[in-house]
Amino acid sequence: MPQPQIVWLRRDLRLADQAAFHAAARLGPVIPVYILDDETPAERRMGGASRWYLHQALSALEIELDHHELRLILRRGRADEVLGALVEETGAAGVHALRHYEPWWREAEERLAGKVDLTLHDGLYLLPPGSVVTGGGTPFKIFTPFMRALFAEIGEEEPLPVPDFSRPAKWPKSDRLEDLALLPTAPDWAEGMRQAWTAGSAAAQERFDSFLEVIDDYREDRELPSIDGSSRLSPQLHFGEVSPRQLWAQVAHNPGRGAGFFRAELAWRDYAANLVAQFPRYTEEPYRPGYDHRLWRDPLTDEEAAADLKAWQQGRTGYPIVDAGMRQLWQTGWMHNRVRMIAASFLVKHLLIDWRHGEEWFWDTLVDADHASNGTNWQWVSGTGVDSNMFVRIMAPLSQSEKFDAGDYIRHYVPELASLADPYVHDPEEAGCRPAAYPRKVIGHREARERALAAYRAISR
Repeated sequence: MPQPQIVWLRRDLRLADQAAFHAAARLGPVIPVYILDDETPAERRMGGASRWYLHQALSALEIELDHHELRLILRRGRADEVLGALVEETGAAGVHALRHYEPWWREAEERLAGKVDLTLHDGLYLLPPGSVVTGGGTPFKIFTPFMRALFAEIGEEEPLPVPDFSRPAKWPKSDRLEDLALLPTAPDWAEGMRQAWTAGSAAAQERFDSFLEVIDDYREDRELPSIDGSSRLSPQLHFGEVSPRQLWAQVAHNPGRGAGFFRAELAWRDYAANLVAQFPRYTEEPYRPGYDHRLWRDPLTDEEAAADLKAWQQGRTGYPIVDAGMRQLWQTGWMHNRVRMIAASFLVKHLLIDWRHGEEWFWDTLVDADHASNGTNWQWVSGTGVDSNMFVRIMAPLSQSEKFDAGDYIRHYVPELASLADPYVHDPEEAGCRPAAYPRKVIGHREARERALAAYRAISR
């Protein structure tokens, strides 16, 4: 009987269109392994919301594997050490995995390659980061030309089906999923997420099938927080329960403009990974020079700034659209994309708080917290990124709320305002009908705008 092959899983928790599973299945019996590796840098360990979702995703994968008479082997520890020991324990001929691009996973892959026969495959993105380049052979920095080049390079090959598997004669021991302690207990704050999300490849496909029925309206509806106009597949994409190539293939022959805009969103995900591949510290340091401590108020030393940061985190800023978004985030682990931009801009420009405080909060509270996308999106909003919105372009959250018809969204997530009709719900303080239970604005819009522009002029001299 051929020697078994280990498939090392991380953010690729699916069987279809999974090149590591395909390669391993061709060579011998397959042993799928997931290792909870908390040896990553402390600030980059999965946040609480992501850990909750991971538990659901692993549970769904266990069920899917069981249908193929396979088991998911769960372990804890430093990935390269655990895998090295598993190769010896099982007599595996080698380890197969999808290539990951986070700095800590690159380091783990390098360490593991020195211990076992490691084969890395592509499959996290539409095309491997670094493979889409300019005519001169250099990486793209600006999104639009990157997207055009990516669209031109993507072939039409069909995603890989679920392979035929053989099983090892003996399975190694596995930890129980509960032993990984991924779920919150004291207190259990995940009820809203349990209501919002169903994990697994089957649930991802069901969600996408529903989205395809309304994709023609995606360009307009994705901007409206009060309706379910986006795909809401970001957690499934992040954890690899569905591949971007699977989604691309299903919309590739749709001539509607909605399909084109959806493919552009998939391209942005690739773009973010390409930026971090070029600039490994992009999620930690501003790309543009000059955005130093003089621009930001520091919550670590400034009590007023600390109070403002807390109000933002708790959805108590007095700006209904911002507060609705932050409360949706806390309750469900997700926030509507338009509202993410409004809430992020508010932190950076209205409150003059460094974008990295927001990136850190999103990292802990998003079920789709992605290293490349999270950092890239925050740098775009703050004006510090490679291809980003200018700092001096300051979103007006109250007018944004009216423009994108967020009344029902606000009434749902900010119950103090549930009785207010449009247009009063967008700015109850200005309308003179702010309920006593709802906080006053932490700062007026005009005052915040003038303060932000003055701070920017000061560092630009």
